[in-house]
Amino acid sequence: MTNPIDPIRNRYEFLLLLDVENGNPNGDPDSGNAPRVDPEDGHGLISDVAIKRRLRNYAQVAGEQIFIQHGTNLNREIFRAKQESGGGTSKKKADVDAGRRWMCTNFYDVRTFGAVMSTGANAGQVRGPVQVTFARSVHPVFAIEASITRGAVAEDIKNAKTVEDFLKWEAEQDEDKLRTMGRKSLIPYGLFAAKGFVSAHLAAGTGFSEADLKLLLEGLLNMYEHDRSASKGQMSSRRLFVFRHVGTDSDAQQRARQAMLGCTPAHKLLDLGQMVSVKLVDESQPARKFGDYSVQLDLSRLPAGVEVLDLDAWDAEKFGGGWQSRQG
Repeated sequence: MTNPIDPIRNRYEFLLLLDVENGNPNGDPDSGNAPRVDPEDGHGLISDVAIKRRLRNYAQVAGEQIFIQHGTNLNREIFRAKQESGGGTSKKKADVDAGRRWMCTNFYDVRTFGAVMSTGANAGQVRGPVQVTFARSVHPVFAIEASITRGAVAEDIKNAKTVEDFLKWEAEQDEDKLRTMGRKSLIPYGLFAAKGFVSAHLAAGTGFSEADLKLLLEGLLNMYEHDRSASKGQMSSRRLFVFRHVGTDSDAQQRARQAMLGCTPAHKLLDLGQMVSVKLVDESQPARKFGDYSVQLDLSRLPAGVEVLDLDAWDAEKFGGGWQSRQG
């Protein structure tokens, strides 16, 4: 478990460019699991929940405990928090606060994304310092459906008592009836941009630390390396731009305040075409790989009091000393 004692003291924003080749980055269960697409402009979408799920999975692979896991009852962990913190089933404010602190200390995703923990034994609620937007494709995507065939069936044979009963049924069927047809939705290629925000003010309440931040950035760059599936094709995190507010004032106390509150609105850093431009190399052809795009960072537009870290692969050493400013 990373040490949450010393929370971050700077505000951060980040812009993640990720792509998919011949896959479905985030199926919509209300549309037959087809890729999510904005119906007005045709741009592809990946939900914030899907991104945070993979960040949780990566944190777990890295050795962290997470609260929201597949196939579990969340109230079990909330109950454990109240027991471990000495609050039992009490709903007194002091006992609820103790349970909340225990959850933040022990679960990476609680101190990162927050959680509602009042669904059973009451451990209150946590507003997390890290928020992630829906990812949106840079250009419209074209979702297609491919017919597929499985050379087998999964028939429930009534009254079958032995393996021989199944073999007898198979022998009596036409060969065509022992195959299954289906469909698979995919996007030939899409480059997506996801935006994120890290609040130093809220980090003070959950204990989100520099070590937690490093794991978050590492997860953003590597989450798809541990989440392969046939339906997703090849998904990759390509570039990650991290903006850190450091302040400009000569007075140390005032500069620390600027670093926590920020030195410029987030949209001036994250909107494509502001700090980062993403353009097709050949606009007459549809993109089919990341190399079909030109991605440029314009340091001349970086506001005073803000530093930027440009990552295309995780390097812990670069996090310590790779920040760039307009003057640098």
